Amino acid sequence: MLHKKICMLGSFSVGKTSLILRFVQSIFSDRYLTTVGVKIDKKVISVDGQDVTLMLWDLYGEDEYQKIRMSYLRGASGYLLVADGTRIATLEKTLAIKEEAEKNFGPTPFVVALNKCDLAEDWEITPEREAELAGRAWKVVRTSAKTGEGVEFAFRSLIKAMLPT
Repeated sequence: MLHKKICMLGSFSVGKTSLILRFVQSIFSDRYLTTVGVKIDKKVISVDGQDVTLMLWDLYGEDEYQKIRMSYLRGASGYLLVADGTRIATLEKTLAIKEEAEKNFGPTPFVVALNKCDLAEDWEITPEREAELAGRAWKVVRTSAKTGEGVEFAFRSLIKAMLPT
């Protein structure tokens, strides 16, 4: 069985914890809980007939007062880069975190999750911006931890990118 470490990266309050809860336990809570430091969840999943044990590292969100400790990313097989689609500034922060991680650890598989797609009336990320990201050959997925839309697909896409071909 393969073991893979996935880190959840993004700004404060973009839904990283909620995405993990939806993926691991199929639940959603409106209660907001700030992640302090790191929280690690585990899930075993079968992808293309191969069982994979995932260690999901939920890192506290980066904001102007704190930086993610790059040491938390050591040994990661992949990243789920999470931005809140209703706050465009979180996308820019998430992309900056990705650049920092790549500078420290080299190229690592990732998927960009544009979370909170259930709030379409408040969406700030333009289709042109999404297309520009996808044009970089990046996997970009609209997700909703609340409804579950795109969550399984985002994680499975990342896992497939991490597996040897």
